[in-house]
Formats: sequence, structure tokens, C-alpha cells
Amino acid sequence: MGDKQSTSNGAGEQAALWNGPSGQAWVAQQALLDQLLQPLEALLVGAVDAGAARHVLDVGCGAGATTLALARSIGARGQCTGIDISGPLVDVARARAQREGVPATFVQADAQTHVFAPGTFDAIVSRLGVMFFTDPVAAFANLRIAAKAGAALRCIAWRGAAENPFMTTAERAAAPLLRNLPPRQPGGPGQFAFGDRQLVRSILEDSGWTAIDITPIDVACALPAHALEDYFTSLGPVGLALRDADAGTRGQVVEAVGNAFRPYMRGQTVHFTAACWMIAARAPTGSETGETGGHG
Repeated sequence: MGDKQSTSNGAGEQAALWNGPSGQAWVAQQALLDQLLQPLEALLVGAVDAGAARHVLDVGCGAGATTLALARSIGARGQCTGIDISGPLVDVARARAQREGVPATFVQADAQTHVFAPGTFDAIVSRLGVMFFTDPVAAFANLRIAAKAGAALRCIAWRGAAENPFMTTAERAAAPLLRNLPPRQPGGPGQFAFGDRQLVRSILEDSGWTAIDITPIDVACALPAHALEDYFTSLGPVGLALRDADAGTRGQVVEAVGNAFRPYMRGQTVHFTAACWMIAARAPTGSETGETGGHG
């Protein structure tokens, strides 16, 4: 599980996924995911200077929870824009903004290649939305072009799989039962692609960002125990594999994975720690552009 964004050969695959089964699954589980990831949303909103920010871009905005929270924080004096590759999720985000009367704009596009008006945003944020770029240096260079001089970048991304055992519990437990379980691709785009801090730093340096700070954060998250089965049977690799499973296999998977999650249960709540990076950087000012070589 984790937010998305992608391009190139992988782009067609990602677009098909997030405009198809994965996008529909996230739409169906929108309320649960918002609840699950609310602590990360709160950290991002707190990291943006609401007094100074006027134009904010939310990358990999999904169903829009973080974009809307930022828009409420900034108020009528600003403008928040969310961008996501998933049409179904963007549709949900637009409907939520209209229903809640929040002045936010949503764009269905790939942030790696979308042509932004240069120097538009004074803050760019992402809640788990930047690990799926097929060319992260090109993507962050594109985002830097969209940023005003001195604009703040604030992203939350997962650390490595070893530090996030909750996130792989379902697939580890289900693997003996599901031959079609989609494998994770080491070194490629994916949930844990930003697990290596030095790699993240080099991506940001190579794409022209400055004042880079990558801080580990451990965030307590929870979901209701009654929602756990919906969570692991509809999302992530197990959710994808179960789409083609027969009833008998599905029952075996539900039992095996449910048992595997027992260590995280306390009463009627499932608790886990999200081991993430808080990534901070700044777009160079005019004088710094020359120093960084004017990366494009």
C-alpha cells in the first residue's frame, strides 16, 4: 500500500493500474485510507507555513484529503492544487472539494511530465506520492521548474520494507496461497523506492533542489479491527491477486493473513508504526541557480 505516480514504459502500466483496479480500490476504501493516513496528513499540513504559502501543489494527491486540509489551513487567500495520475481518484477529490465548499483544484496528469507554468508554487508537498516516478530526477526537476524561487518542498515517503513490517504482512502471509501475487521490483519504482536516504538526497541534488534535509519519522497509525479484512483484501499486492482467486482460496488467504496481523491488534484497533522520511528542500533562488548549474 502507498500512494503513486509514474511515467515512461512503466507509465502505461501505472496509468492502467491507477485508472483501473487499484484506483477503484482506493476509491472504495477512501474513508478508511483517510483515517489510516491522517497522522501523516497532519504532519504535512503542519510543515507548510500557512501564513506565507499562497499557491501549494500536492503531488500524488489521491482522493484529495491532504490537498483539502491544506486548502482549509491556508484559507481564501491561497490556492491549492492536487495532481494525480488516477482519474477515478481525481474525480472523487473534485467532488469532495465541491461538496465541502473548499477552494481546491485537481488535475489528472503525471507530475513527472506535466507542463506546469514555471514559478507557480511557493510550496510543493506530497504524502506518499513521490516513490513511483520512473525517472525521479526528471520528476523532481520538473517540480522545481514549477516552484517559485525559494519555494519549500515537503514530502513524506516510506523508509525501507525492513522498517515497515506491517506493510508487507499481508503479502508474506498470503504468498504460499497466491501464485499470482505481484512481486515487488527491487530498485524500481514502488512503495519503498525511497528507502535509502542517500539515494533520496542524490535525487534532490541532481534535480537542482537545495537546503536538503531528510529526517526519519516514526508515526503511530491505526485502523479499526473490523476494517482490517477490507484493507488487505482490496489494497496492495494481495488485493490485486485476490481479484482472480476462487472462493476457497480467498477464504484461506483471509484466515492466514488475519492471523498474521494479530500481533498488531489491541482490543478493537489495529496499531502500527509508519517508518517514513520527512523530506525537506528548497528551490534555489536566482543567485543559487548558477551554483547548482541550472539543472533542468
